[in-house]
Amino acid sequence: MEKRIIECVPNFSEGRDKSVIKSITDAIETVEGIKLLDVDPGEATNRTVVTFVGNPEAVVEAAFRGIKRAAELIDMSRHHGAHPRMGATDVCPLIPISGVTLDECAAMARKLAERVAAELHIPTYCYEAAAFTPERKNLAVCRAGEYEALPEKMNVSGKGPDFGDRPYDEGVARTGATTIGARDFLIAVNYNLNTTSTRRANAIAFDVREKGRPVREGGKVTGKPLKDENGNTIMQPGTLKGTKAIGWYIDEYGIAQVSMNITDIAVTPLHKAFDEVCRAADARGVRVTGTEIVGLIPKRALIEAGRYFLKKQQRSTGIAEEEIVRIAVKSMGLDELKPFVPEEKVIEYMLEADKKGEKKLMDLTCRDFAIETASESPAPGGGSIAAYMGTLAAALGTMVANLSAHKAGWDDRWEEFSDYADQGQALVARLLHLVDEDTAAFNRIMAVFAMPKGTDEEKAARAAALEAATLYATQVPLTTMETAAETFPLLKAMAELGNPASVSDAGVGALAARAAVRGALLNVKINAAGLKDRAEADRLVARGEEIAAAAAEAENEIIAIVENKI
Repeated sequence: MEKRIIECVPNFSEGRDKSVIKSITDAIETVEGIKLLDVDPGEATNRTVVTFVGNPEAVVEAAFRGIKRAAELIDMSRHHGAHPRMGATDVCPLIPISGVTLDECAAMARKLAERVAAELHIPTYCYEAAAFTPERKNLAVCRAGEYEALPEKMNVSGKGPDFGDRPYDEGVARTGATTIGARDFLIAVNYNLNTTSTRRANAIAFDVREKGRPVREGGKVTGKPLKDENGNTIMQPGTLKGTKAIGWYIDEYGIAQVSMNITDIAVTPLHKAFDEVCRAADARGVRVTGTEIVGLIPKRALIEAGRYFLKKQQRSTGIAEEEIVRIAVKSMGLDELKPFVPEEKVIEYMLEADKKGEKKLMDLTCRDFAIETASESPAPGGGSIAAYMGTLAAALGTMVANLSAHKAGWDDRWEEFSDYADQGQALVARLLHLVDEDTAAFNRIMAVFAMPKGTDEEKAARAAALEAATLYATQVPLTTMETAAETFPLLKAMAELGNPASVSDAGVGALAARAAVRGALLNVKINAAGLKDRAEADRLVARGEEIAAAAAEAENEIIAIVENKI
């Protein structure tokens, strides 16, 4: 299951006083569920860029607390710095990383802006994807005139903030105004060239960047730039939308690079930019030898890239996530200049690394999982084992699909089986999650028994918590049943259409899927027996029986196909 993660990159108008900066980041870190990734203060700009990530609710709350603390500590009437600014918290973008859309981030940004204005009395503008008008998508429009222009902008139609508009007062004089918005993730990337020529690197950059290059007289490099009727330089656009790029020489590496910011990875994903820079370089007799990611990257950028290059090879994309990432790294030469360590460069993996101390069944080896199950502890138990049986069923179906996609003589069918393998990998991920979720549901029930039960109010709260926990402990194995049952169509297709040498694997998968369904049904029944709501209990058990009956038929059908082929 894809986790919901967003990033926030607030810019605070203080880059010199470390105690102030620390107080702001401390306020941000009081929110559980976020990880502070970077704090980058600037002496000359008198500005600090903070980066943190986490689940959307936690990130939005952390952003609010950071804005609040900055307003308490920073007096904008005394602020001076080289960077344009308008408020103590100058800008605060929300950025989708995984499981969240840009539109959802825009809605969160608007709500945050409204809350900041209502509770902190800080005027707020909404920009980029959260803008209420096309003009205000541009941050420069919102920040026009900077802090000094606020007396003329406040309470003026078309110039005042989107929230918290009022006549200029002492409060605004102190906090300034804040611009809150949503934008896509910006990838900073450098393409390594087999040349030392900055001029050639720049030429390639101009070929591909959205802005392009000036149109010159006679089409000559030395010709004067042509102007339009308004005196603006006429530009020949480059081939990549949503990108900015220049060429430079790097002493450390002894090579020239095309340095690029991809500002819209939905329009121009990383792999598309890589291929286009390669094409433009080749046209000028230059080769791209590798790629350098500057800063962090969302996992989806590498997954999309890995899948793209696998498809170009006519190879199945239904392989493990780690392998897809490895293909992306090797295809774009991300490890040419230095080792590329996904755990240090990919945002989602960095968050997972923080949780390595947490005990998860799926982090155990097969041997350790068996030993843990065989211990005197009641969890993991039958529910987790049922989910794991379902995982193995999906894994076997996926294996047959991948073997079929790569079978000699079946080259024209690689995409057909790749699609099946993708379905299987999705089921594997969902069922793996349920292995741990079943144990978590059991622990939730155990936690209820530790609740106080002295007063009538405490007894009522305990009873309600027990009912809720028992309901959840019934719903989890039912979800396991439903998900394991989804493996049958995949396994049947692999038994009928897949590599004949692997037909027995599809049969074993069907047996595992049936065991998962029947095992999970036992857990549905035993947990449903503890529900006070008997109507709901009966409904859940009836749904389980329905799934089990269909699973029995599906298993028999697949085994018959397998036996016939054997």
